[in-house]
Amino acid sequence: MTDNRPAEKAAVRAVKIALRSALPDAEAAAAATAAAAHAIQLLGDVKGKTVSLYMPIKGELDPAPLAVKLRTAGAIAALPRVTAGDEPMAFRAWLAGDPLDKGFGGIREPAASAPEVVPDIVLVPLAAFDRRGFRIGYGKGHFDRTLGPLARGQRPFLLGYAYALQEVEEVPRELHDVPLDAVVTETEIIHCNPARDGV
Repeated sequence: MTDNRPAEKAAVRAVKIALRSALPDAEAAAAATAAAAHAIQLLGDVKGKTVSLYMPIKGELDPAPLAVKLRTAGAIAALPRVTAGDEPMAFRAWLAGDPLDKGFGGIREPAASAPEVVPDIVLVPLAAFDRRGFRIGYGKGHFDRTLGPLARGQRPFLLGYAYALQEVEEVPRELHDVPLDAVVTETEIIHCNPARDGV
């Protein structure tokens, strides 16, 4: 029996990336500001916690306003670094103003010399999501490969970050998919795993 889920995911991915990429700059900026406010509300006291962010590509919701709020609140910012195409990612500290390398797929990431950290919270980029916490990424499996082997209790809090227009009724789930604990959009906070509320 043919597994159509990868093709279904690819079709949804293409539609959602096109939709968000078409957003006017002013609308995208307003959404990023609103989402940052929701995320801070959800995360609560982040002083001393390490939060992995991401550098936006392909029209992704920009976490820059959230990064400012997190640093102001005393959080330690980090970014993922792809060590090899099929290996788990490493998370490295990211200070404001640090130079960034052009890494896998042209995504900006910390230098290999930046201190490696273990994040308490990981902001997970995505192309589409559902309210169960399942997401469609970009098909490379970096986040699933990095976070999947960890036991539930050892895993950082996984926060999807996206525009509301990226929601779908149901993501075609595959066995390797790692569910998110919550999703933040410009309009709301979606609790996908109530057992992990309270970050």
